Amino acid sequence: MPTYRKTAEAVARLTPEQYRVTQKNGTEAPGSGELLDNHEPGIYVDIVSGDPLFASSDKFESGCGWPSFTKPIAPAHVNELKDASHGMIRTKVRSAADDSHLGHVFDDGPADRGGLRYCINSASPRFIHRDDMPAEGYGAYLDQVEDVK
Repeated sequence: MPTYRKTAEAVARLTPEQYRVTQKNGTEAPGSGELLDNHEPGIYVDIVSGDPLFASSDKFESGCGWPSFTKPIAPAHVNELKDASHGMIRTKVRSAADDSHLGHVFDDGPADRGGLRYCINSASPRFIHRDDMPAEGYGAYLDQVEDVK
């Protein structure tokens, strides 16, 4: 398996919004992210390190205004940390490979799929279509990608 890590070159390629969200703990406006309405089969990888984060098979429509997933591709790929900002207690989700801010996880997801909702900023991951996964080095994750219904 490849090693995923943060590099100065990867950070330099970020758009101002991607930098604000991933490096400065920002949050994009609800309903504004380009990945919110993506219904294609594939995986979502960290925009900085390339670490695989979420599969389209685990994406669902939550109505919260951000892409939502029931689980990460592998629990070791994300870190969950207590977040007491904005006058509330939440669980922040960060990429384990490079500490990019991804979003938050809540316990109001689909009960039949584990009950979690990983609420992720569109600025944090990059989507890789299933057809492109082998060529981009993510063929090992094809078994986690199903046709999106």
